[in-house]
Amino acid sequence: MDQPIPAGAEAGTDTPETASDRLEIIMGKDGVARLEASRVLVLGCGGVGSSCVEALARGRVGTLAVVDKDVVAPSNINRQAIAFTSTVGRRKIDVMAAMISDINPDCTVIARDAFVLPDNLEATIDAVRDACGGELDCIVDAIDTVSTKIALAELAERRGWRLISSMGAANKLMPDALRIADIYETSRDALSRIVRKECRRRGVRHLIVLYSTEEAVCHVPRQPDGSRGALGTASYMPPIMGQMIAGWVIRQLSGVGADATPTE
Repeated sequence: MDQPIPAGAEAGTDTPETASDRLEIIMGKDGVARLEASRVLVLGCGGVGSSCVEALARGRVGTLAVVDKDVVAPSNINRQAIAFTSTVGRRKIDVMAAMISDINPDCTVIARDAFVLPDNLEATIDAVRDACGGELDCIVDAIDTVSTKIALAELAERRGWRLISSMGAANKLMPDALRIADIYETSRDALSRIVRKECRRRGVRHLIVLYSTEEAVCHVPRQPDGSRGALGTASYMPPIMGQMIAGWVIRQLSGVGADATPTE
């Protein structure tokens, strides 16, 4: 009679599976080792940031730092990896840290409950770097405040940090319109246009961003003052953007497939 396959073991082998087996097939042992030795900071745990962090944790990044000041709200449930009816009202960094540890118990997690602004940006990142025990290998900008995005781009160039910045997902529906490029190669995106103009004015020479070439859509009538009110977000767009950013980061840090997208 056939013997049952042990839980976690591949058919035809006696070796239990590990969490990195499938990644090693495409990244190699050396690539995975580089990921496990890497330190990544993600600023913002919203729709883009939470899915990015989830993918980085599954991708065996060894140290993950997350910074966010918000709590999970009911309106977050349509798009955020940490948003469930059971997590509403909890701090996003707490839910995010628990998710990381549940995915990869070997990952070192640094969580900071902070609202990042241009005035405290450098001090916040330096404090996170010290807590991580060494220089950061990559920073992910998944924050909403435009002034902070621009200040971070300027600071990253001055400090020599590897940075990728997410442009807007609001009022967008088409994942196939997403692109990773230098900010000066972007087009047909309102937020990219603002960031591009400010980067040029401040002398920022390079900034890798994820943006969309799709024309924004909105089915809500304008308010009497001409504004649109709250921005709409499709359930799948921010998570896809977060996954794409995580893919870029993993390729850069592992050294496998790093040339598949523009780099600094």
